[in-house]
Amino acid sequence: MQSRRKLRFRLLISFALFGFGLSALFAVASLYVRAKVENQLINASLQSDVDQAVENTHSNPGQPSRSQLIDAWMWSDRTIYKAPLAWQNLAPGVYDMHDVDKDGRSHHYKLAVARKYGLIGFISYDISREDLGKRQLVTSLVASVILFSLLSLAIGLWLSRKVLKPVTELARRLRDFRKAGRAEPLAPHFADDEVGELAQALDEYAERLTAMVARDREFNSDVSHELRTPLAVISSTTELLQGSPDLTDKLRERLKRIERASRQATELIEALLLLSRAERRGPTRGEITDVAKVASDVIDSQRPQIRDKPIEVELTQGDAINVNAPASVLSVALTNLIGNAIKYTLEGRVTVQVDKGRIEVIDTGPGIKPEDAERLFQRGVRGEGAGGSGAGLGLAIVRRLCELYGWDVSIRPRTDANGAIASIVFER
Repeated sequence: MQSRRKLRFRLLISFALFGFGLSALFAVASLYVRAKVENQLINASLQSDVDQAVENTHSNPGQPSRSQLIDAWMWSDRTIYKAPLAWQNLAPGVYDMHDVDKDGRSHHYKLAVARKYGLIGFISYDISREDLGKRQLVTSLVASVILFSLLSLAIGLWLSRKVLKPVTELARRLRDFRKAGRAEPLAPHFADDEVGELAQALDEYAERLTAMVARDREFNSDVSHELRTPLAVISSTTELLQGSPDLTDKLRERLKRIERASRQATELIEALLLLSRAERRGPTRGEITDVAKVASDVIDSQRPQIRDKPIEVELTQGDAINVNAPASVLSVALTNLIGNAIKYTLEGRVTVQVDKGRIEVIDTGPGIKPEDAERLFQRGVRGEGAGGSGAGLGLAIVRRLCELYGWDVSIRPRTDANGAIASIVFER
């Protein structure tokens, strides 16, 4: 995984590397050019001097073998043996020579050789001073590289702050929008440059998002009104029919099922509308709900699912648990968990336990695989097995409701027997 660095840091490093690379390249080029030119000039000058010395000696044969030029020697073909041994067989030209003096110190010099008219001329030139100058130049260039690198770093720091200041300001204004809960135009606060274009694009996106949220709110309001009205009619009509004295027990039971279904649909609509509003404005609190009572009502509403299956459903309660959330929210969550347990259990027992800040639904159904436990809360994923049906939205809605109110919901396989355990933890 590549490490992520801030843009300011990347700009700073880029400028520092650019300054270092450019100054280092200039230093290397300076050393190379100096060495090349200096060597050519010295060689040309020495060769010219030694040729002139040979010409002067040839023109004035009465002069001593040692030329009047400093560090210049002249021998004939017969007296060349008097010259240093390292010089005697050298052809005409300029040579880099290294000797060790009587004190054991290394001596670096250039030697120019000329052979003409039976004469052999030598001129030596001590270049130790040039070596010292070269070392001083190298030291100066290294100091210059360090200085220019630090200067590039300072320029990069200043330029990164100046360049990224509009971006930082844009991010600050966006964070302020989140605190204020409303969006204001961004483009007027920025220049007509790349950041201004980004601000304008964000303004356009905010306008589309605001319009979409407005349509969503209108739709939620319409759905709330249009669905609650027929459900209220169904509920009131069912209640009136149940008061008729000539109803048979079979019809009375069917009316109760209609009433329970109507109540569940009403609670689901309220929870979904509440979820839609709360995800924009935050969860609605202030209503204290008894978890055990809601669980008991949900169990009663789900008993028709049992039909003729050999299943027992029981509710056990330890410590009383009250949560700060609407009863409809908790009812929708428990209806999904308890309804799934009854649906997938062919025989045995479904136990709902309320204790220690949590509620658990334990069944004896086919169970689930550990790796599939988290997938069941994803949108569009549904359980497989007995009675598996639906679009796979129930547990996804449960997860969203629980996250909204800070609850932890999970499903895991049982370790002591077949089945699964679904739990909601209210107190973390």
